[in-house]
Amino acid sequence: MKKTILYFSRFSLFVVFFWFGLLKVIGLSPANALVKGLYSDTLSKTLTFLPFSQFIIVFGIFEMIIGLLFLIPRFKRLALILLGLHMITTFMPLFLLPKMTWQGFLVPTLEGQYILKNLVIISLALMINSVERSRAGSPFGL
Repeated sequence: MKKTILYFSRFSLFVVFFWFGLLKVIGLSPANALVKGLYSDTLSKTLTFLPFSQFIIVFGIFEMIIGLLFLIPRFKRLALILLGLHMITTFMPLFLLPKMTWQGFLVPTLEGQYILKNLVIISLALMINSVERSRAGSPFGL
């Protein structure tokens, strides 16, 4: 069962990241407005050389790469590192764009729910790491 759940977990992360990234690349992501809000409020000040139209494509490709890396066990460490970076940026709107992500105290908007579901993604990635580590007998984590 561990082997099956491990493959299914890796495939699930691939599907979510690759699909959502692809939607950003082709301009059909429902999250584009949220990403644009975050980009306009904070990222455009540090990424002055990259207009949003190019940033969203790069961001989508970044997500697609994360998805692909989860399919390849030997790239698990890199996938987890990139996932961590991605999650930092993904949770930022909860604090930087509260009008878009909260409709009241502890009541998220649909966009806020979209962000909060990432806790499940983080848990799944940590479970993959834990199962693989226990199978390999490694006491050191990643």
